[in-house]
Amino acid sequence: MSQSPDPLTATFAALADPTRRAILARLAEGDANVSELSRPFDISQPAISKHLKVLERAGLISRGRAAQSRPCHLEARRLKEATDWIALYRAFWEQSFDRLDALLVELRDRDTKKDNDKEKSRARKK
Repeated sequence: MSQSPDPLTATFAALADPTRRAILARLAEGDANVSELSRPFDISQPAISKHLKVLERAGLISRGRAAQSRPCHLEARRLKEATDWIALYRAFWEQSFDRLDALLVELRDRDTKKDNDKEKSRARKK
């Protein structure tokens, strides 16, 4: 019996597909049913339904009931969890870039000082 993935793994697996990301982008504008979601894609409604099932299992969308329609709704909480996880690494990279910037400034200043010293030395020799 296979164990279901943790929520973060399921979220990233669902986000790995560009069609599913496009569906989420559309749902960020408001709820939509399967036929509305399938319009911009050159794939069948059953294929869209499969994508919706992946998104639903990952907790990224929910599906309601409104008469004959089953509108899909974006569940942003899972996206926030993924964003929070990514933010940890963003802070790491920002600190790394800050250290790199400081090193580049130091190297530039050192080169500028050397160039100035050479100019002064040449000027004295003339």
